[in-house]
Amino acid sequence: MMDVVPGRRRLLVLAGSLATVAAPAILTRPALADRKGVGGKQKGAEKKGEEVTPPEDLMREHGVLDRVLLLYEASIRKFSANEDFDPGLITQSAGIVRDFINNYHEKSEEEHVFPRFRKAGQMTDLVDILLHQHEAGRKVTEDILKLAPTSRGNSDDRKQLVGAMQSFITMYRPHAAREDTDLFPKLRDVVSANEYDAMAEDFEKKEHQLFGEDGFEKMAARVAELEQQMGIHDLNQFTPH
Repeated sequence: MMDVVPGRRRLLVLAGSLATVAAPAILTRPALADRKGVGGKQKGAEKKGEEVTPPEDLMREHGVLDRVLLLYEASIRKFSANEDFDPGLITQSAGIVRDFINNYHEKSEEEHVFPRFRKAGQMTDLVDILLHQHEAGRKVTEDILKLAPTSRGNSDDRKQLVGAMQSFITMYRPHAAREDTDLFPKLRDVVSANEYDAMAEDFEKKEHQLFGEDGFEKMAARVAELEQQMGIHDLNQFTPH
């Protein structure tokens, strides 16, 4: 008996030593997974270890769109008040819509999101309407880009421009809201985990190709500059008094 106990103690000490050596390796795997952003992509937040899932990615791009709608609304108010302002601000705003929303954000939905719902046989009626609205929105954006440069001196062009911006606002507010509340939350249900992760990588790759690193942040900064020039950047001005 006296020989058994020391032997057991030696085994316990050895087991404890092995656990101590193994623990850092075990702990390292989740840490590495966090740094790689498993389950989502790192979008302008790699240093923070922040994950951006496909629905979140699309939703915050909607935030850029909504801020452009605020710029359109401010332009309409200025026209109604006969204020003289640079219509180039409208052209730049519509350029963001064309480049970032029509040609990138909506293409992402059309190539990666809508087909998944069609394949699953879910929400196909909604997808059909959203796709039709994308096509209509691109046409309206081209009208805005065409009419804005002459809107200061041509009253007919100005009237058509106001109508185009208003129709764009009227369509895209409910459009984005339906995607955010009805479509995007169901995305994970119609794709596999691998497809979900691959979609995030596809979004990021395309964004980098079109806009370089931190494309979302760059677009948000461009919108903020236009808000400053339009006089609507101070958020407090929208607070009821």
